[in-house]
Amino acid sequence: MLDQHHISVVIPAKNEAGAIGQVVSGLFKLRGACNKPLIDDIVVCDNDSTDNTLHIARLYGARVVKQPISGYGIACLTAMAALTEHTDIVLFVDGDHSCNPLQAHSLCQAIVDGADLAIGSRKLGHIEADAMSPAQRFGNGLACWILSQLYRQKVTDLGPYRAISKGKLDALQMHDLSFGWTVEMQAKALERNYRITEIAVDCRRRIGVSKISGTFSGVIGAGKGILSTIFKVWWQHRNSKDSAVIVLEKNKSKA
Repeated sequence: MLDQHHISVVIPAKNEAGAIGQVVSGLFKLRGACNKPLIDDIVVCDNDSTDNTLHIARLYGARVVKQPISGYGIACLTAMAALTEHTDIVLFVDGDHSCNPLQAHSLCQAIVDGADLAIGSRKLGHIEADAMSPAQRFGNGLACWILSQLYRQKVTDLGPYRAISKGKLDALQMHDLSFGWTVEMQAKALERNYRITEIAVDCRRRIGVSKISGTFSGVIGAGKGILSTIFKVWWQHRNSKDSAVIVLEKNKSKA
């Protein structure tokens, strides 16, 4: 709880048995005013893991939901569906120990202070050696440049560590089931003129093997998913605006 705002955490996880316990416990240890827990609820989506991710997450106090279909986006959507009605702020955290739990407070505080979406920017913070592959850095930088050009607003990172108002999140009507999830959220937020702020966060070397940078197909798949999502959101918004103008002009002509 932060200034009477109920904070729920969403963690998509696939084969993160080596890290998930540290992630969940680290978040639950956070304290706010009067030494009260900062985090009210943690929902881990076990995304068809073949290890003990599910059992370890439960052991450390998280609520766990299962999603047998692999995909970052569908795992987030599944966890979101399990959030309680009391949730005011949703904090998204990866389950691989790459995010520093101590920086969750700054992300959530940004929402309390009036932001709709707070992106944890690794570029503004510190990235440990080998925490991001050259391909990840290049792809992330390219996607941020495209977003910045399309929406005339500086974007430095598509970081998965982020906080968002629950009401604003619901309004985005998220759909992407895979690697385009994070950029879909940012692109739609930019389209809707959300108040977006970037908060410097650190990026640690993950525990275990990355589902993206760990394989060539993962890098290619993530890149295609991210870029196609950017242009899909942009194109759909342009078409909806054009349709609205046409309807308005028709109504004026009938008047």
